[in-house]
Amino acid sequence: MEPSYCPKCGAKTVWAIPAGDNRERPICEACEFVHYVNPSTVVGAVCVFEDKFVLCKRAIEPRTGYWTIPAGFLELRETAVAGAIRETLEEANAKIQIRALLAVYSIPFISQTQILFLADLLDPNISAGEESLEVGLFRWEDIPWDELAFPTVQWSLEHARKTLADPSLPPDFNSREPEPF
Repeated sequence: MEPSYCPKCGAKTVWAIPAGDNRERPICEACEFVHYVNPSTVVGAVCVFEDKFVLCKRAIEPRTGYWTIPAGFLELRETAVAGAIRETLEEANAKIQIRALLAVYSIPFISQTQILFLADLLDPNISAGEESLEVGLFRWEDIPWDELAFPTVQWSLEHARKTLADPSLPPDFNSREPEPF
C-alpha cells in the first residue's frame, strides 16, 4: 500500500522526485521527509526428514487452503536464518537446523524478495501452528503439486530435490518472474 500520510509528522505526502534521486517517492508536504517504499523480505525453509518434505496448508490469505513451505516476513533486527527458523516453528511447530542457502527469488509484481533455505527437520513430530490448517510430511511423489500456494514453492522444492541429490549445486538465484496467481 502506498503511503498517503507522512510516517513522521502525519501530514499529507505527494509523489515527486527528491533532489539527487531518479524516481518518484512519497515526500511529506510539511516536513519534507522522503518515505522510501521498499520490497518486503520473506524467509523460509524447505525442511526435509529422511525422504519427506514438510508442507503447511495455509490458514491465512493469500491462498488459504493451499500448501506451502514454512515461510513468512522477516522481522526487524532479525537475521534471515533466524527468521526461517522462527517461521518454521510458528507454522509447523517444527525444530530445524539450517543446512544451506537454497534460493533467492525476486517477485517484483508483489515487491517481494524471498530468501529460502534447505533445512533438516530435527523431529518428525510436527503440528499446525496458528497460520496453518494442517501440516504434513510428504514423499516426493505424494506432494500435492496442483494445490501449491505459489510458484516459488514448486521452484524451491524442485531445487531442494536436485540439491539433495547433488550437494555441490549452487543456490538457485532464479530470475523467472511468476505470473500473478
